[in-house]
Amino acid sequence: MALVLTLLQSLPSDNIPLIILFTFSSLFAVFFLKWWLAKCKNPIPPYPPGPRGVPLLGNLPSLDPELHTYFMRLSRAYGPVYQLRLGNKIGIVLTSPSSARQVLKDHDTIFANRDVPITGLVATQGGHDIVWNPYGPEWRMLRKICVLKMLSNKTLDSVYALRRREVRQTVGYIYSRVGSPVNVGEQMFLTILNVITNMLWGGSVQGTERASLGAEFRDLVSELTELLGQPNISDFFPGLARFDFQGLEKKMHRLAGKLDRMFDGMIEQRLRINGESGKQESEDFLQFLLEQRDGGDSKTPFTMTHVKTLLMDMVVGGSDTSSNATEFAMAELINKQEVMKKAQQELDQVVGKNNIVEESHIQKLPYLYAIMKETLRLHPVLPLLVPHCPSETCTIDGYTIPKGSRVFINVWAIHRDPSIWENPLEFYPERFLNGKWDYSGSDFSYFPFGSGRRICAGIAMAERMFMYSLATLSHSFDWKMRDGEKVDLTEKFGIVLKLKTSVVAIPTPRLSDSAPYE
Repeated sequence: MALVLTLLQSLPSDNIPLIILFTFSSLFAVFFLKWWLAKCKNPIPPYPPGPRGVPLLGNLPSLDPELHTYFMRLSRAYGPVYQLRLGNKIGIVLTSPSSARQVLKDHDTIFANRDVPITGLVATQGGHDIVWNPYGPEWRMLRKICVLKMLSNKTLDSVYALRRREVRQTVGYIYSRVGSPVNVGEQMFLTILNVITNMLWGGSVQGTERASLGAEFRDLVSELTELLGQPNISDFFPGLARFDFQGLEKKMHRLAGKLDRMFDGMIEQRLRINGESGKQESEDFLQFLLEQRDGGDSKTPFTMTHVKTLLMDMVVGGSDTSSNATEFAMAELINKQEVMKKAQQELDQVVGKNNIVEESHIQKLPYLYAIMKETLRLHPVLPLLVPHCPSETCTIDGYTIPKGSRVFINVWAIHRDPSIWENPLEFYPERFLNGKWDYSGSDFSYFPFGSGRRICAGIAMAERMFMYSLATLSHSFDWKMRDGEKVDLTEKFGIVLKLKTSVVAIPTPRLSDSAPYE
């Protein structure tokens, strides 16, 4: 700088502007060179590859409604990490254990938020539930309440008699239909619904209402979960959301309104009973939630909105996922009678043919556990999990993943990857008898319940209901289709995976003593 000043002083005044220009140009060149060298040394990772889209709409016109299979086909062309242009939204699809591990473990905090669809906001009164709530104090409060009170092993143990009663009522109903077709999925849905609603507020459905209400309520929940998983133009073009071109928001308002009115009725009844008696005699989950509302933390208040959204999470999430998983298992067993026979032989050895299954038998049934794990491998109940949303831009598998993108993890495709699984499309429970895989979320080749902070809170409940229901159905009855037909295993995509055609099969009693059926 001193040299420059000396030169400026020695030059004629009319050359000074030229020298100043030269000096600033030189400084700019030096800074640019340093920036370029730094960039070459630490290059910004590229964005993931992906199919070309059309102007404005991106890849929306080419989306297949069966997203899980469509995403798997695209991964064969573009690799395990690729992007889709979904209107104004960038979608990132991950289809490998490595990329899943980085999102759900290595960068778990960054990806702990959700990209909430409009239908999810409507269903949960603004996202104030466990599923859609952003990661933070409110979400941690809700998860703690559910896991510690509703879904802990201690609580589940305390209501075993309730599960036992409901499962036995289902056995009795099926026995009354011996020789006639039974909709297995509907019966499992209603059984689990009764268990959950009894835990929530003490109500259950019995007698002549059983079949009709089970079908009606299952249709409502099925439609609700289907709407949550359906691509919505309003999500991809927020400026158009007020027009609701597909009518999805309107449909969700109608469905959520039905559930909300049901919850309002239950809550009003409970508050009236508490007020009349002057004390709180019930010890169910609803009572606990109301007590939390009255004595909640002032920093993170627990409101009536939270009460109703948690009830919805339990009713919708618990009943639909577990019943669909059980129905998939029964479909596979009916189609593969040799697997059914092996399960029944194990059950006969542990339980006996004069008794009915108890939950105390479950830990002694390794083959049945293998059937459950294999069912969740081939037919994971949440095929794409619940979409994650990074709170900041980060790098996954060498690609830049932008802040605010919608991140899908295709568990369904990972569970069918031939580089991981031998004969991946075959239903073969024996692959799980070596104890190599569990569903704790630590192995990213097999994680049907997700992993990390947002792993499913209801694993213990789902495991108990699945195993107890499947063991009871397999032990108490033989099952066959009409005229020796095969069960159609075609899947129907939604945020919750289900069979496109319900399993309707004919039961035949297996127990030598009729008393358990009564």
